[in-house]
Amino acid sequence: MRILFITSTRIGDAVLSTGVIDHLMRAHPDARFTVAVGRVAEGVFARMPALDRIIPIEKKRFGLHWLGLWRDVAFTRWDLVVDLRGSAIAWLLLAGRRAVMRGGRRPGHRLLHIAATLGITPAPRPVAWFGPAEAAKAASLLPNGAAILALGPTANWVRKVWPADRFLTLARLLTGPGGALEGARIVVLGGPGAQERDMAASVLAGLPGSIDLVGALDLPQAAAVLARCALFVGNDSGLMHLSAATGTPTIGLFGPTPASEYAPVGAKALAVLAHGPPGAAPMGALSAAQVAGDAASLLARPAMEAAL
Repeated sequence: MRILFITSTRIGDAVLSTGVIDHLMRAHPDARFTVAVGRVAEGVFARMPALDRIIPIEKKRFGLHWLGLWRDVAFTRWDLVVDLRGSAIAWLLLAGRRAVMRGGRRPGHRLLHIAATLGITPAPRPVAWFGPAEAAKAASLLPNGAAILALGPTANWVRKVWPADRFLTLARLLTGPGGALEGARIVVLGGPGAQERDMAASVLAGLPGSIDLVGALDLPQAAAVLARCALFVGNDSGLMHLSAATGTPTIGLFGPTPASEYAPVGAKALAVLAHGPPGAAPMGALSAAQVAGDAASLLARPAMEAAL
């Protein structure tokens, strides 16, 4: 069985789509997948079982990237084409079945929209794929011993970034005497590039004993590192979604973006909202004490069986 899966250009949306692929792999053990995905997010699928090929999509003017994708896939007979981009390409291919997600924003969590495209209920929880090499690298970076608190102080939009002093206060509250992760080591994670490094700089400077992995990992390696952590706390970002997908207890911090659409989904995942209008609150309206309290509650609760 041949399946073409067209997913997002963004890491977070790509991670949210992994649950549907995992569902399809379980339903069709003989299936082989071709995944078309934005280049920045292709690492989400790099270690995926049953993968034949990744086709990176790079946006071009006048939608010419769709023409390039069509040329890559037009001469294959597909048993199923799943298009989460809502394009017309699925209708221009030889396919036994097509599932095309409606474009545009609408109420409800993105995960539900993805699952509804294939009529899957309940929506399957995202997964994170990495292999033995990534697991070994993660073990060398974060050896067994003290628990690890992971912080994600970066995001793709500056208004989504929680102030650095709050991350520093949170780290002290969680890892200091009486904290929910007393004695834990701290790792700081972020993506590649100068912007991510600048966003993380103040947090790293305020935590001189922390492990600096900002820009140091590809996505499968980041997943393996996150899987070894006791807790991740970070801004609304692709890294947040990847953490939740590994099953690591994850807290996503939300202010000017809607948690109702993009809250992290995992066995232990929680969106903590800044005070103010949902989806329009400033990140500065979220206190470290609130996040620390919510983190302690999250760590104490049992893992959830269902996603959404």
